Amino acid sequence: MFSPPQFPQEEGHVLRPDKPIELACRDEGQVPLQESEFTFRKDVPVPQYYRYLLTFRFAIEEINRDQTILPNISLGYHVYDSCSDSKKSVRSVLQILSGPGRTVPNYCCKEQRNVAGFIGDLGSVSTVSMAQILAIYRYSQISYGATSSVLNDRHRYPTFYRTSQSAQISCLVLSKIMKFFRWTWVGIVSSDDDSGNEEIQILTQYLTMNEICVAYTIKVKRVSLNAIHEIERKNMEIISKSSAQVIILCGTYSVYLADWLHALRIVLRDKTLVFGPPFALMAAIIEHHKEALNGSLALEPFRLPLPDMSSFYESFQTVNHPEDMLLAHIWLVNVHCLSRDSRMNELLQFAYKKPLHNCTGTERVTDFYNFQDPGLSDRVYKAVYILAQALHDLHLTRNCQSAEINYLHKYSHLLHRYLGSQKDNTGNLLFHDNGDFISQYSIVNWLSSQNGSKLVKYIGSTTTKQNDAAFNIKADQILWKNRVSEIPASQCSENCLPGTRKVSHSKIHTCCYNCVQCSSGEISNITDSETCMKCTDLDWPNRKKDRCVPKQLEFLSYSDDTMVLVISLVSTIFSFLTFMILITFILHQDTAIVKANNKNLSFLLLVSIMLSFLCVFLFLGHPEDLTCILRQVSFGILFTVAVSCVLAKTIMVSIAFRATKPDSFWKCWIGSKWTNSLVVFCTSIQVIICMGWLALAPPFLELDTHSYQRKIIVQCNEGCVIGFYSVLGYMGVLATVSFIMAFLARILPDSFNEAKYITFSMLVFCSVWIAMIPAYLSTRGKYMVAVEIFAILTSCAGLLGCIFFPKCYIILWRPDLNSRTRLLEGRSR
Repeated sequence: MFSPPQFPQEEGHVLRPDKPIELACRDEGQVPLQESEFTFRKDVPVPQYYRYLLTFRFAIEEINRDQTILPNISLGYHVYDSCSDSKKSVRSVLQILSGPGRTVPNYCCKEQRNVAGFIGDLGSVSTVSMAQILAIYRYSQISYGATSSVLNDRHRYPTFYRTSQSAQISCLVLSKIMKFFRWTWVGIVSSDDDSGNEEIQILTQYLTMNEICVAYTIKVKRVSLNAIHEIERKNMEIISKSSAQVIILCGTYSVYLADWLHALRIVLRDKTLVFGPPFALMAAIIEHHKEALNGSLALEPFRLPLPDMSSFYESFQTVNHPEDMLLAHIWLVNVHCLSRDSRMNELLQFAYKKPLHNCTGTERVTDFYNFQDPGLSDRVYKAVYILAQALHDLHLTRNCQSAEINYLHKYSHLLHRYLGSQKDNTGNLLFHDNGDFISQYSIVNWLSSQNGSKLVKYIGSTTTKQNDAAFNIKADQILWKNRVSEIPASQCSENCLPGTRKVSHSKIHTCCYNCVQCSSGEISNITDSETCMKCTDLDWPNRKKDRCVPKQLEFLSYSDDTMVLVISLVSTIFSFLTFMILITFILHQDTAIVKANNKNLSFLLLVSIMLSFLCVFLFLGHPEDLTCILRQVSFGILFTVAVSCVLAKTIMVSIAFRATKPDSFWKCWIGSKWTNSLVVFCTSIQVIICMGWLALAPPFLELDTHSYQRKIIVQCNEGCVIGFYSVLGYMGVLATVSFIMAFLARILPDSFNEAKYITFSMLVFCSVWIAMIPAYLSTRGKYMVAVEIFAILTSCAGLLGCIFFPKCYIILWRPDLNSRTRLLEGRSR
């Protein structure tokens, strides 16, 4: 913990430290030698932290030399080492606030060197303890390394700021990185302290929000030497058995976590480690954990500009600063140089079993590998300057004169307002509303070269806000474990390909699932889809079920349906044959067989049969509203005309034979006048039925999307079903009457008894349509239309064949029978 800059009593006086700088952690009382190894491991000084102290001192001296900041005012400071211990940090804060001598809370016994603000601490645990006290007294505090999100609470810590960012932001970015690489099954390793526990909680929350599951959580505890091997064995078993190939490191880096990484280096050799700023800022650790950290990803804060301080650092040698016990302690631990503290010499010799020797005192602290790593030096430097600038703004605002300088500290409770309004060179604020420093992260790829040196590749950057993060990553430039460029997979289950969906088989982890095929009519077009989408009524899934394709349209098509070609050919042949028979009858209309039973009825019957054959083409091709109307109406009317003609011919046969007797009543009915009227009358009834049908609910084009899964039936909806069956029923009544009358007249004597052939024709006609009805009702789509076409062609062919083929035979091949004499001979017999 760095305690604050403070004001001297006299203008222009540079305040010096009250006593030699105390940074070594010392416990009360003597430490037994049998516990010395454990205590020493905890309190070993870190050269990198010593660099933070030197950076702090350099910034203070630089500000005091700068006349543009706090002119005629010099900054002083107290420096205490909290040793990341909350109790020690609280004791140090109270000591600074109370003044020299005995610590008295809520009382200050000094008249000068009053405190203006605090800088520190590095760890979150000690920083929170400091912030709780300083918030009461409204002292401003700037931490350069604390990441706890608890400190974002402006109600509890209204005067707290930091040049770092909270763990909430780094955890948010880490979870986004996991989602970017599709790592849905990860492990978490954390230090077993307040910082680690908090980061686990926040990280787990963000991972869950991004649908990422935590396979296991390992907390590296501070345990006795007897239990450490058993714990390491269990941890190794957990990691090796898990399918999670990515491990997130969080919490604080400590000697215990370093030992853990070293002990599990073999099992971590194939794992990809990802960690946040607390580890990324200690880049030297990769040199000690090459096997575990090689190919890892780190989230590193953007480096802030720093002046060249190399000469200042190098000037700190034990020969130049013999009173600096921390510097002597660093040389004692790392190089085994004898110090002036005999107790410390004895303790280190017992711990490491190595002899100590005298050193020249000219050794440079910059030669240490972890001193060369800047770490948080830029954050320390920035914190000092921000606090100094805020003091400067406060001084200008209060317009303090030289006589009032001694009382400027009375406004220290207002300093945090000026901290929150600090801006950079471009005019942008330096802090969020919650006290977080506005900064970005670099995403780096840590590599270890063959000679053991560390390589850092910058492969992306982030733009963070309080509740969101955006970043860009050049994934193709990353070298993972074993120098491979392929992104490692870290999943509990294999990806569900498009066309399938996830079904969880674990009540605890949603990332462990099975893949099942989408149901009928559904697709999924993304990987790891949780649900399948239903296709529209006009579409259907393809074979892979990864996209919807238009359904196949089913109708009697001219282009790709053989049935249509056959029907068209048959209809054309029969219509042409009918036309030729009509021509034959016209050419032989004066012959006896054509004149028999009213030749006009024969001509009309042939025309209606021919048109009935041709109306089949209305049933072929893509239906339209117009063709839907015409096909049923034309079919109904034409067939009615044909059946009416047959009925009239049948009646005419019966009347002709009954009129042979002298003075017969039926002679007056012989003629074409009433037969024509009968045809018109019967046809008119059908026309009225059709008009009523069209007026109420005419047929229309319909797309049947439900009868078949993969096809759309393009069909004609009959509209009013009653109208359709009324048309068929009326034709059935006419056909039945014709059949009965022809059947009764079949026994009349004649050499050419037309009633017999009409009987057969009506028998065929009725049989076809009776069989057609159940077949029509039991089929769908184009086959239903084909059944109706078949009935039309068959019934028309029956009429044509049974009635006119025998007559054509006589006309063309037996003209000797085609005379009135032969007809009368047959009638007399």
